[in-house]
Amino acid sequence: MVLNEITPLSEKDCLYIIDRQKNEFTYPVHCHNELELNFVENAAGAQRIVGDSVETIGNLDLVLIGGKNLEHTWSQGECSSSIIREITIQFPAGLLSPELLGKTQFSAIGTMLQRAEHGLAFSSTTIFRVYARLEQLVRDEDRFHQYLMFLSLLNELAHSTDSRVLASSSFAHAVDDSDSRRIRKIKNYINDHLTEPLRQPDMAALVDMSPSAFSAFFKMHTGRTLSDYIIDAKLGLAGRLLVDSNKTIAEICYECGFNNLSNFNRLFKAKRGYTPRDFRTLYKKNKILV
Repeated sequence: MVLNEITPLSEKDCLYIIDRQKNEFTYPVHCHNELELNFVENAAGAQRIVGDSVETIGNLDLVLIGGKNLEHTWSQGECSSSIIREITIQFPAGLLSPELLGKTQFSAIGTMLQRAEHGLAFSSTTIFRVYARLEQLVRDEDRFHQYLMFLSLLNELAHSTDSRVLASSSFAHAVDDSDSRRIRKIKNYINDHLTEPLRQPDMAALVDMSPSAFSAFFKMHTGRTLSDYIIDAKLGLAGRLLVDSNKTIAEICYECGFNNLSNFNRLFKAKRGYTPRDFRTLYKKNKILV
């Protein structure tokens, strides 16, 4: 099972910050209630696991984890560095209230935190831009100043235009509340019927549109075709079953609505970078038995 971490963050504190140097990654796949901004330096070749996203990182990596049940870890992979630096900043989900995040000055941060429920990776360009601010935040011993600098850091990251969502929605169990009512209705329908045949005319009828108008509407509002979205949602469910169940890969393939095992394997590897078997093995390798 996945380790549910009890973090050192005190109820009296806004932030928990740790800056450490190590020669390997040993912490298993885990999740926690607190949000986390994690910076890794000089660890090229290491693997970052966030939900069903598995990527090999470069010398700099910065990720915001906003989903309280979102599994994540950094594992050794092909990293051979003996001077890995890792800065972890954890903060409670209620640090910024919904009322505050609804204000104009905080709206960008609110949007970013919502996207971070899937895990959010920032580009090297953004990392270089905030590096000095991150260093200053870690070194400042005045906790009030630390908090103000952290808000400034979040604001800087929130205005980055090149951040990437990592885990799929169906794996992370995250819903984007910024979607329009009709798009949210369609996504909910897809998630509720992933194991059944999904027909475009049925979904178009849900929002009182013709199939052709619905297709254009969906792509305009999501940036993806309906078929691409459905495939990704099914793969997210498949990833969840690979992690949480002992079902065979064939059973998972057909349960998720794929009718061809070889096609399922091909699609999974193309989208996730690993075959279903290798993905399951990777998660098991980084899990802890409790």
